Amino acid sequence: MKTVIFAAAAAAAFAVSAPASAQEAAPFTGAHAEVLAGYDSLDTNGAIGKPDGLLYGLGLGYDFQAGNAVLGIEGEIADSTASRKFVGGEVDAARDLYIGARAGFLIGEQALAYVKAGYTNARIEATGLGGDNGDGVRVGAGLEYKLGGQLFLKGEYRYSNYEADVERHQVVAGLGMRF
Repeated sequence: MKTVIFAAAAAAAFAVSAPASAQEAAPFTGAHAEVLAGYDSLDTNGAIGKPDGLLYGLGLGYDFQAGNAVLGIEGEIADSTASRKFVGGEVDAARDLYIGARAGFLIGEQALAYVKAGYTNARIEATGLGGDNGDGVRVGAGLEYKLGGQLFLKGEYRYSNYEADVERHQVVAGLGMRF
């Protein structure tokens, strides 16, 4: 009877510890959510100046780690305080949507260097002209650092190019959690 109880306890302990071991073997695998904040600068290529301000938003994604390589998909929704007054009105950078992919490689056991690319759609509003949605392409690069447990911190630079000769430069920090 003691052998059966011991065997059952050992099997239960192994079953509980196996997912943790498997997770530690690939710490950058799985779904994640993050909050984002940073600097946002819109470049209208001389049309109305360069509105800049604070970017803030949320991101979701899923990564798969194979050895030292990591591939993932991600999506974000963000807004911005970037604004610029000009004669006759004001231009404001509004919501910013993004969906794309990233690829990276591990630096040690806790850091991930990555590049990203994907589709972005931003809304820009101007006094007297209304608002306009612009489709574009975003590319970027960043570094993610595993803090411990499920938490991570990241920093990245991204460049977006939209229709109508509009560009966007962002330097963003994120705090996230893996599931």
